[in-house]
Amino acid sequence: MLDIAIVGGGAAGYFAAIQAALKQPGLQIAILERGTLGLDKVRVSGGGRCNVTHHALDPKHLSTHYPRGEKALLGPFHHYGPAEVIAFFEQQGVPLKIESDGRMFPVANSSEAIINCFVRLRESLGISLFDKCALKALAQNSDGSWLLHTANQEISAKKILLATGSNSKIFSMLSSLGHEMVPAVPSLFTFHISDPRLEGLAGLSTPALVRLRLPGEAAKKSLLTSGALLITHWGLSGPAILKLSAWGARVLAEAHYDFNIEINFLPQYSPTSILEQLFVHKKKQAKKKIYSSYDFELPKRLWQRLVAFSGISEDVEWANITKDQLAALGKQLTQASLAVTGKSTFKEEFVTAGGVSLKEVSFKDLQSKLFPGLYFAGEILNIDAITGGFNFQSAWTTGFLAAQGMVNALDK
Repeated sequence: MLDIAIVGGGAAGYFAAIQAALKQPGLQIAILERGTLGLDKVRVSGGGRCNVTHHALDPKHLSTHYPRGEKALLGPFHHYGPAEVIAFFEQQGVPLKIESDGRMFPVANSSEAIINCFVRLRESLGISLFDKCALKALAQNSDGSWLLHTANQEISAKKILLATGSNSKIFSMLSSLGHEMVPAVPSLFTFHISDPRLEGLAGLSTPALVRLRLPGEAAKKSLLTSGALLITHWGLSGPAILKLSAWGARVLAEAHYDFNIEINFLPQYSPTSILEQLFVHKKKQAKKKIYSSYDFELPKRLWQRLVAFSGISEDVEWANITKDQLAALGKQLTQASLAVTGKSTFKEEFVTAGGVSLKEVSFKDLQSKLFPGLYFAGEILNIDAITGGFNFQSAWTTGFLAAQGMVNALDK
C-alpha cells in the first residue's frame, strides 16, 4: 500500500509529491499520470519559458489577482507564497529572475529548467511515476484508506491527492461521491471581433481601459480592466482582454460569448477631458492636418483609423474640424464600442474557472471536509487567476500545504 497517491502529474501534483518526500524521506509516494511524463502546462507556460510566479510578495495584494479563490488563498499565502517558491528553486539550483511587470522566470529562460528540476527530485527522492495511468474509479475503504481503480491496475493508498485540473471525468467522479462541483467554464481567452477599425492592424499594442457591456440585468455585472491591448488577426488580446476574460469568465459564458466591449484607447483621459484636449489641439495645431498631427501616445495607424471612423477625411485641418466631428473623434478614442462574437484559447495555456467548491475544503491542509484522507491541489479547486504567474503560484501553495497535511496526518 502506498502512503500517498497523487493523481495528476502537473505542476501541483509534482510539487506536492516532492514536498511530501522532502518533509519525510522514505514514504511510499507515487504520481499517477494519464500521459507519460506530465508537466505539460509547465512546458508551454510563458512561451516555453515558464512563468513560475509573480513578485507580488504581500499576501493580501497577491490574493487580489484571483477572480475565484481570493479569500480562501489569503491564509495559505501567508504560509507559503512567492518568497518561499523563490527560495525553493534557488536551493535547487534554479534561480529566478524578475521582469519589469513582476513576472518571474527561470534565469535559464526555459521551462526545461523547471521540468528537469522536478524530474531530478522525483527520481532522487524515490517518488514513483505510474504513466499512462488514468483514474477510472475511486472508493474509500472502511479503515480510511483509498482504493484507486486505474486503466490497468488497482492501487491502495493511505492518503490521496487529486491534482487533475479541470478533468470532466474526475469532476463527475467527485460529484458521485458527494462533493459539490462548480461547473468548469473557460477563463483567460482572447476575443473574436470582426470590426473594420481593427482590420490590417494586427500586431499593434497600446494601453487601454476595457469595459464589459452587457444588456439588461446582466449590465449590473459590468467589469472594467486596464492594461496593454493587442490587436490580433482575429480580434483582441493582451493583458487587458485576458483580465476581463478571467474576471468575467462566468458571465461571459452565460452570454454565450456574444457581448460588447467599450474601449478607452487613451486611459489617461475621460470622455469629458478628451474633448477639452481635442479643443486644445484645434487651437494649437490649427494649420496641421488631423490625420497626421497629434500629440497622443497612440500607434499612428490606429489613430488614423479612428480619425477616419469619426467621419474626418485625410485632408481636414484641425482648424476646420466641426463640433460634431470633434465629439465623434472623442468617442472613438475613449468610448469605442466593439461587438465580440466568440473566443479563442490564449496560446496553449488553457485555464478554467470551476472545480471543487471551496466551502468543502479546509485551507489549512487542503483536505476534503467530507472525506478524511482526500486532498486537493491546483486547478481542480474552484480557483483561477489572471495571467502573470498567479495560477502556478496557487498550484505551488496548495500543493505544498496538501503535502504538509498528508505527511502530518500519516504521523498521527
